Amino acid sequence: MLSFFFQMFNGDLGWVSWIISLALFAFAAWMFVHALRSEQYFWAVFIFLFPILNAPLYFFLVYRASGGGNPLAGFEFPGAADRRRIKSLQADIHHLDKAHHHLQLADIYFSQGKLDQAETSYRAAYERDPKDEDIRAHLGTCLVRKGKVQEALPLLESVGVQNPKHDYGYTLMTLAETQTAAGQIEQALATWQQVLSLYSYSRARVQYAQLLVQKKDYAKARQLVQEVVNDAPYVAKFQRKSEVIWQKRAKDLLKSIPA
Repeated sequence: MLSFFFQMFNGDLGWVSWIISLALFAFAAWMFVHALRSEQYFWAVFIFLFPILNAPLYFFLVYRASGGGNPLAGFEFPGAADRRRIKSLQADIHHLDKAHHHLQLADIYFSQGKLDQAETSYRAAYERDPKDEDIRAHLGTCLVRKGKVQEALPLLESVGVQNPKHDYGYTLMTLAETQTAAGQIEQALATWQQVLSLYSYSRARVQYAQLLVQKKDYAKARQLVQEVVNDAPYVAKFQRKSEVIWQKRAKDLLKSIPA
């Protein structure tokens, strides 16, 4: 691809030709990158080898056909999808007033960090269906985030008893953290043990180890955090970002555990 445009960098072309060549190079590079991102490797090779011919062909045959030719195709301002969904749910609530609509609306507010609005919608969902485990778990989690630990405990406990595997164990971990925040150390230890009987989350192992250190069970605590450190190179790619904080805490805790 570069050989065709090499002259312009040597100054052998007039300034008009230089501008045209630069534009063609930019267009070919654009199509080449798009082909790679779209995993159109066959096209990418031909664009690289014969850019003047194949870049326009790719543009008309592939890029425009996929909607990429429209600069607004697939474009949304940040939060536009959430705003549309909020309006849709508010309309559903106005007409139907179902618990699951309030829950879905609350989940959106929670994801946006609007905890007051989330709590209001979670409570509305709970009033309509207090037996739903998702509603109780999410309301409990929201209350924890707002510092209402004592109010959150019975909600999370009821879900933990009913379904310890709810939300892949994340509700049970939230319960253990809430029990710790409430000073219920023995209950938290038991809950962490239950989590680790079902899953091997670093989040669970590190926090369980922290409580074991308080109980002076240094050997068990050291074993748990050493496992987290040893597992670090083998963490799946999609988990690495969320695991970083627990790996760091495991390393710090390992250094602080008495020999």
